[in-house]
Amino acid sequence: MLADVVDKLVCPVCGSDLVLEERSLRCERGHAFDIAKQGYANLLPGNARPGTADTAEMVTARERFLGAGHFDALTSLLAERVAADLRGKAWILDAGAGTGHYLRAVLDKVPEGVGLAADISKYAARRAARSHPRAGAVVTDLWRPLPVRDSAADAIVNVFAPRNAAEFHRALRDDAALYTVTPGQSHLGSLVQPLGLLSVDEGKTARTDAALAGYFTLHSRHELQEEAVLTHEEVTTLVGMGPSAHHVPAEALQERLDSLPDPLPVPLSFVLSVFHRLQ
Repeated sequence: MLADVVDKLVCPVCGSDLVLEERSLRCERGHAFDIAKQGYANLLPGNARPGTADTAEMVTARERFLGAGHFDALTSLLAERVAADLRGKAWILDAGAGTGHYLRAVLDKVPEGVGLAADISKYAARRAARSHPRAGAVVTDLWRPLPVRDSAADAIVNVFAPRNAAEFHRALRDDAALYTVTPGQSHLGSLVQPLGLLSVDEGKTARTDAALAGYFTLHSRHELQEEAVLTHEEVTTLVGMGPSAHHVPAEALQERLDSLPDPLPVPLSFVLSVFHRLQ
């Protein structure tokens, strides 16, 4: 609920503290942001545009695929790693939260924690707002100043989402950590060529490290390799929830899938990195 996290939120227009007033968030300078009936607040400034934000169809696909448990090993690993570092009343920011799937798992492991799900997609925020009793959700652009106070977060989680090093550094308290998840080199490898999917750049992990350098230092890294046996329907859902959904038309995807076994083995590869905030 937004009531649990509003004390750490600031106005995206002027930076003043926000307060909860009935069905809106307001600052002392009169800027107001309505709270949708689904429970999230849209904190995008008026000149912001959602761009390539996840569509309603992509969010539905993600909720269906993650809900089926295909990424459960990753979800458990991330939640356990974050929980091991936190004690007491932690405030957790999930930057690029999607449906709130990973934040829910973290909060389940941190009994006194509260979380903010931040995503540029209003469709994702709708789901994330209902993901956990101790979670609030806002629509915001990760490439803009985050609508949170300085040193507000005890941890930032960032799963398959943009990484704004300067803002993550500002939003974290001094001794806090950033937890990123990126796809490994072999992720979905057997599907990339036959289905025409976007491939994982072999230098992605190194580029992530470079982008965070100067603000964070790498503390630990864990690579998780798995294999899922997926039906054609499940593969369609998997493709539909990610960036390839913008590039592969549904008819072309189905035609390409028809030439593959049903079901078929699909490699899953994830890189969980823990970065400590530099002072």
